[in-house]
Amino acid sequence: MAGHGVKPSPLSLNDLKLFDRNALRKTETLITNPDGSRIIEGKDEEGNLYRRPSTSSQHGFVVDWSEDLQVAEVRDGLIMGSQDVAHDLDTLKHHRVTHILNVASGVENLFPDLFIYKTLDLRDLPEYPILQDFQNAITFIDEALKANGCVLVHCNAGISRSAAIVMAYLIKTEGMTVNEAFSFLRSKRPAICPNPGFMIQLQNFYDTLYAKIS
Repeated sequence: MAGHGVKPSPLSLNDLKLFDRNALRKTETLITNPDGSRIIEGKDEEGNLYRRPSTSSQHGFVVDWSEDLQVAEVRDGLIMGSQDVAHDLDTLKHHRVTHILNVASGVENLFPDLFIYKTLDLRDLPEYPILQDFQNAITFIDEALKANGCVLVHCNAGISRSAAIVMAYLIKTEGMTVNEAFSFLRSKRPAICPNPGFMIQLQNFYDTLYAKIS
């Protein structure tokens, strides 16, 4: 009758005897750890469990746990880098750092007795309103420079948040355009790449500062 499907025949004892588990397609499970790293889990031909690192992460890039102590010497008294720089006392002393602007998430200020810290808990999200923090950061940098100090600006990876802050400083204090600030900073630290939302806010910041009155 129309509308009724054909019921499958039940498996017979002979069917079960002929079943070959080795003919089943091997499957693997992708497991994401809290830190964003991923591992692949599966079983080998003998049924033994194995695990291996995945080449991807939930962030869309390969997680790199190697230490990054590259320092971008932006101007006399102004440097930027990753959280690794902020946690390496030898590097900080080498650059004669006196002030540290921490714009990372969940990164501790390790040497409160040795440096003057300012912490801005920023989020590396395109929709995060980083524009509202530009002036606060610029003021801290200026105070450090007026005291003949050296200020380190850092986030987690030294790629997006700290770069946006330093670009805002260059735009405000030197009159650079967004493209000029980006090109200049990338010449000092090739890894920088503020997220698209930050770039838009940097352009808005520039327009607010330098818009001509018609």
